[in-house]
Amino acid sequence: MVDVAADRDRILAWLADVPDPEIPVLSIMDLGIVRDVECGAGVVVSLSPTYSGCPATEVIEASVIAALEDRGVMDVAIKRVLSPPWTTDWISDAGRQKLKRYGIAPPERGSGKRALLQGQRPIACPRCESEDTERVSEFGSTACKAAYRCTECLEPFEYFKCI
Repeated sequence: MVDVAADRDRILAWLADVPDPEIPVLSIMDLGIVRDVECGAGVVVSLSPTYSGCPATEVIEASVIAALEDRGVMDVAIKRVLSPPWTTDWISDAGRQKLKRYGIAPPERGSGKRALLQGQRPIACPRCESEDTERVSEFGSTACKAAYRCTECLEPFEYFKCI
């Protein structure tokens, strides 16, 4: 049995191994949705969904519980934190690099959706880095991504939308 009372850092390290079910190259720590871990008689993991209707939320919560139970932590509770809402600014630098290597253009820090919709900034191709790209569809394989095409290398790619 694990002594959970004083092992917050170990639990955070274990959570870094829990993948996002929609973009498995990212961990939930890379995504920045782990808000807090409280250790006491049990463990309470506070998570923020990427948006309130995210279909992966319950899968992520179950994955967190399973990951900790697999390591001997049997008293695990999930606290869903909606305020302040998650933002793409919380994606770690390592997570942004993982997205890019995976072929998904990461969102820039501090860039809101209004700038994207008004066409104020180009989306760089994650493969060739050209900014000569065009949006094919506002909706990609998941609600948090849009479909793009690079007019330089002609490769399709997804862009992780700014939230």
